[in-house]
This record gives sequence, structure tokens and C-alpha cells, in this order.
Amino acid sequence: MKIIEASCTDLSTIKDITHSTIKAVYPRYYPSGAVDFFLKYHSEENIAEDIRERRTFLCIDDYGNKVGTVTIKENDIGRLFVLPEFQGKGYGKALLDFAENVISRSYSDIILDASLAAKKIYIKRGYTEIEYKTVMTDNGDFLCWDIMIKKVKEK
Repeated sequence: MKIIEASCTDLSTIKDITHSTIKAVYPRYYPSGAVDFFLKYHSEENIAEDIRERRTFLCIDDYGNKVGTVTIKENDIGRLFVLPEFQGKGYGKALLDFAENVISRSYSDIILDASLAAKKIYIKRGYTEIEYKTVMTDNGDFLCWDIMIKKVKEK
């Protein structure tokens, strides 16, 4: 397995990983308006900007399959997704380890937005809730998530 910086040619792959994962996992946790909100939020334009800014990375398994992605903006971890068929094989852990390592070189705290689907994972990794957020989406549905933080070194 390896993690590499994404290039412009990876745009459709990253969008596919992100949208496929959202469509497969999030309907179990969120109403349809919230799922649609996630899909719009992770638009091709937003992904392309993160790639241009050199903030997006791909996880590739030992067979050359592009199985996951993560985006790092300063000390914020975002867009961490692993294709459903590759979940439970350590790729998400590797992406999170990678992101935490990159951020801890320059920052003392790591921040992320935790979906209901991923919150338990982050708690096990030492993240704590600092804020609870909600937004009304289409159909009057609500999207709820936590902003979480993890201290990685003293200032």
C-alpha cells in the first residue's frame, strides 16, 4: 500500500471514491436531504480546488487499486473516504495515520468534522468533541455532525 499526492488526472477517481462511499454508507445514518448535501459539498469543483492546492492524497493498494482518499488543509483533516468494498482492511487507518503525521509536523492540534458514521473511529483515536453542528438541508432534513480535536503535541 502507498499514499501519494493526487494530481489533476485523479479528479474523477477521487470524486468516485467520495461519492460511492457517501451513497453506500451515509443513507444508513442520515436522511436523503443530508446525503444530497454531502454529495453537493464534495463537488467536482471543490475536489479540483483541493487537488490544485496540493491538499488531496490517494491510497493505492498493493494491486494498484485506488481505494481511498484524504484531504489535508492546514491542521484540518477532511474528505477521508475508503471505497466500501475496501473498508475494514486498514486503508482508513493508514490514511488517518498519514494525515495526522503530516499535520503534527507543523501544528499541535488536529481538527476534523466527524460524520455520524465515523465518529466512533475518531473517539477511539483520541479525538474529543468541541462543537456540535446542524444545518437544515433539502426536504427540511437536518445534517448533524461534531467538530472534533486531537492534541498531538504541546505548543
